[in-house]
Formats: sequence, structure tokens, C-alpha cells
Amino acid sequence: MNDSQSFSSTSDSASIATVDQTVGRSQRSTDGSQTIAIESRNWRDVFWLGIFIIHLVGLGFVLAVLGINRFKKSDRLNIDRYTERLWENKPGLTETYWPMYAVAGGVGTVLGWTWLLLLGSHANQMMKVSVHILTTYLAVISVLCFWCDQVFWGVAFAIAAAIQFLYVISVIDRLPFTMLVLQKAVKMVWGLPEVMRVAYAFMGVMLLWMAIWSFGAAGVVASSMGDSGRWWLLVVLSVSLFWTGAVLCNTVHVIVSGMVFLVLIHDGRESGSMPHNPLMKSLRYAVTTSLGSICYGSLFTAAIRTLRWEIRGVRSKIGNNECLLCCVDFLFHLVETLVRFFNKYAYVQIAVYGKGFNRSARDAWELFQSTGVEALIAYDCSGAVLLMCTLLGGLITGTCSGVWAYTKSKDRVIMVGSTAMLMGMVLVGLAMVVVESAVTSIYICYAEDPLLIHRWDAEFFNQMSETLHQRLQHRSARAREVLTHNNLNGHAHTQETLSV
Repeated sequence: MNDSQSFSSTSDSASIATVDQTVGRSQRSTDGSQTIAIESRNWRDVFWLGIFIIHLVGLGFVLAVLGINRFKKSDRLNIDRYTERLWENKPGLTETYWPMYAVAGGVGTVLGWTWLLLLGSHANQMMKVSVHILTTYLAVISVLCFWCDQVFWGVAFAIAAAIQFLYVISVIDRLPFTMLVLQKAVKMVWGLPEVMRVAYAFMGVMLLWMAIWSFGAAGVVASSMGDSGRWWLLVVLSVSLFWTGAVLCNTVHVIVSGMVFLVLIHDGRESGSMPHNPLMKSLRYAVTTSLGSICYGSLFTAAIRTLRWEIRGVRSKIGNNECLLCCVDFLFHLVETLVRFFNKYAYVQIAVYGKGFNRSARDAWELFQSTGVEALIAYDCSGAVLLMCTLLGGLITGTCSGVWAYTKSKDRVIMVGSTAMLMGMVLVGLAMVVVESAVTSIYICYAEDPLLIHRWDAEFFNQMSETLHQRLQHRSARAREVLTHNNLNGHAHTQETLSV
């Protein structure tokens, strides 16, 4: 018991000391100025930039061939001779399905622009609605899939609805703090109208690429190949679109993060110490020297983040099932290792310091762990909430195109609907990333110098500090519980051995 009390006292002291250390670090910037040691802006991760460019050029050629082959004339380029012995022939024309993808691009763009336009007045309500309506929407789509005799997809959407419901239930107590962080992030970006224009511009760039991509995708859907061949090609094209969309989203992320960090570090955009034309500098760095790092991180970051959210949600609700807890802990520590090298906070370091991706991710994570802010980030679900908004936007887009496809060709509804959904997610994601960039910058600034947040919003600073203290105490309590449990098990084992 004395050991347990000693551990409790030590852990609580460590928790308080960590918060005090975090606040104490801020004393160096009380005069409102801050010196940042920015590395020389050398080109980083050039190999991945080369891979991305080669991928775009090569895929663009393939997309053009696939679309032209069935544009206004069946098998215009005589490609069917290579597939007629492998897959069944199902004739169609590119222009039959291309307008359906045009609808997806239009709906996705409208949803993304609507989100940005309503960002300042109704963003909080929109995010709350997205969180609670997504489960229902997934369930409705599952029913529609069963009605269309698409059993596999009906089951898939039903499972997705169940996972979404369980995740929301597991993090329901975190949503008030999450909404607070998102509200403050919206306040920050709403005061920077130029970053909104950047998001609009990148949506336009994405639409131009989607026009080419959907032309090829429509050619695949209309091709003479059977279902298996078309699906394989569509999966490859979807991976490419996901990577391209992630690169554009993360480029916006770097631009906005650089702007937000400068505003916080210089105590306002009207400050005399603010660099001249900071937006153009951030844009120039993002599309030149840092683009290779963005291409590299975009391949892996999103998948690892999503897996980490789900594991955290399951882990918090397991209870005393030691076998299941052991398996989940193994996965959790594996993902945590990956997060050290692939996390979204790397983009702030890339924007501000011009580092390579892996070093940026590692430095950001070590900064969070050394200051205790990692406990606050683990508690925050803002990334998951924004992902739910993105998923809902994608589902609405896919539904619009899928309904039209159902009237034309019932056997190709899922092909058109699923790929249109991805298009909608990318376009809505370009709007959501503006807020996510502000969130990541706020956490990086809080970890580096809490007074940056205090000068910007003192009430928010106090709420963050209080929540951080509570989370560190919660971790200390869990550690004491585990230690006590292990001591009791060890004592019982010793007594059993002695009795034998």
C-alpha cells in the first residue's frame, strides 16, 4: 500500500510538473516576439516528388487512352482484342457515364464551397449534424444496396454503420472539448480570408484533374471487360485519385499551417514584425521545395491516422478482458510507432522549418511527448469529426451519381457510385483541411510556447491547460491501477507457490 501511495504521489507530481513545465516554457516570449531557427529551404524528399510526377504523366496517358477508346465509337483504338479472350464483352460508350462523374464533381464542389461559405456562422452546427447523421446515412445506403440485390455492399455499409455508431459512443465524452478546439480553429481561419481563396483555387485545380480522371474512369466502366477486370482497373485509378487528392489537400494544409503559425507567432496579422506577403511565401515553399515531402507523407498518413482512431476507440471500451486488451495493445503500440514517423503535425514543421517529412513527423511527436501535450492530442477527436464530415459529403455525392446510374444501367451502379463517392470526399476534404490545418498549428504552438495561445485567446488557453492537467492525472490513475493489479497478481501467485 505504501508503494502504491508513493507511486500515486510521484505520478500526480509528475503530471503537475509537466503542466507547469509547459506553462513555464512560455516565459521566454512575454515580449510578444519569437525567434525561429528556420533551416535553409533545400529541396526535400525529391525521390517521392519524381515518383508522383511520373505517376501523373503516365496515368494521364492511360486515362486518355481508356476514355478515347469508347468515346462516340465502340473500341475506337482496337483495344478489345487484348481482352476478348479473358473477359466477357459488355459494350458501352464513355459519354454514357462521363456526365454522371460530372454530376459528382459538381455536387462535391457545391458541398465544399458551401462548407467554406458557412464556416464562420454555422460550422459548429454542421459538424455536430455530420457526426450524428453519418450512421443513419450509412444504414440507409445499406438498405438500398440490399434492395438493389447488392448483398456484399449492403453488408459492407451495414458494418460501416455499426463501426461508426460504436466509435461515436466510445468518444462521446470527448466531443465537447473537440467542438471547442474546432470552434477556435474556425475562428482563426475565418480571420484569414486569403486561405479561403487558396482552398477555392485548389478545388479548381482538383476539378481539372478530375475531368481527365473521370474521362478514363467512364471509359473503364463502359469497357468490354467483365466485372472483375473493370473493378481491378477502378481500384488502381481510385488509389491514384486518393493520392493526388491527398497531395493537394496536404499542400493546402502546409500553406494554411504556415499562415496560422505566423499569425500566432507574431501576435496578429497586423503586427509590424509580420513578414511581407506571407501567403505567397507559404505557397511558393509548398509547391516547390516542400512538395516532395508532401507527396511522401500523403501516401501513408491518412490510413495510419484512421487506424489509430479506431484502435483508440476500441481500447477505451474493452474493460477487464485481458486477452482482448493484450491483442489491442499490441496493435496500438504498433500504430503508435508508425505515428511517430507519419502524422499530420509534420506538415506544420514542413511549413515553418522546411524539414523533410520523416524528420518533421518525428520532431513534432517528440515535442508533444516531452511536453505532455500528446495526452491532449490523444483526447481530441477533431480529425475524426472532420473525417466524418468528409465521408458524409462523399456519400451524398456518390448517392447522386449512383441514382442516375441506376436509371441507365443497374449492374454498374456500385462502380459509378463508389468512384463518385471518392471524388466527393476529395473535394469536400479540400474544404475541411483548412480547419484541420488550424487545429494542428494550434497544438504545435501550444507545445512550443503556450503563451502564443494565451495572447491569442486567454480563455481558450486556460481551458486547454485545465484539460491537459486532467488527462495527465487520468493517465497517472490508470498507471496506478495497472501497477496495483500487477502487484496483486504477483502476490497471489507467490501465495499459491508457497502453499504448493
